[in-house]
Amino acid sequence: MISNPIQTYQESQLETASQGKLLLMLYDGAIRFLTQAHQALENRKFQDAHNYILRAEDIITELMASLKLDAGEVAVNLFRLYEYFNWRLIQSNIKRDPKGVLEVQARLRELREAWGEAVKNIGAQRSGAA
Repeated sequence: MISNPIQTYQESQLETASQGKLLLMLYDGAIRFLTQAHQALENRKFQDAHNYILRAEDIITELMASLKLDAGEVAVNLFRLYEYFNWRLIQSNIKRDPKGVLEVQARLRELREAWGEAVKNIGAQRSGAA
């Protein structure tokens, strides 16, 4: 069987990515799925929207599972925020209402931006460019 070169490249990227880059990839995936969910809701393709919302929920659940809650208040607060995101997405899915999808997507974008800066700063410190 011939492997798909794009899939091979993507798998290679995952296997060699730093923890920070993996975190950003998770955020990017959730944001992308929520964009697709919103479009599907707008087009009244409810099964597609449901599937995209579930994929975003799965990513948020993975973000929750990756937290080290004994690390302190920030981790606990992030856990609670992710819990809220999943709750909002469940409600949006049940009601077929894009408002919750858009709210969670906006908050994930904010968090992704903040984590992106942190990852960039850590990378700069490690390379001595800070």
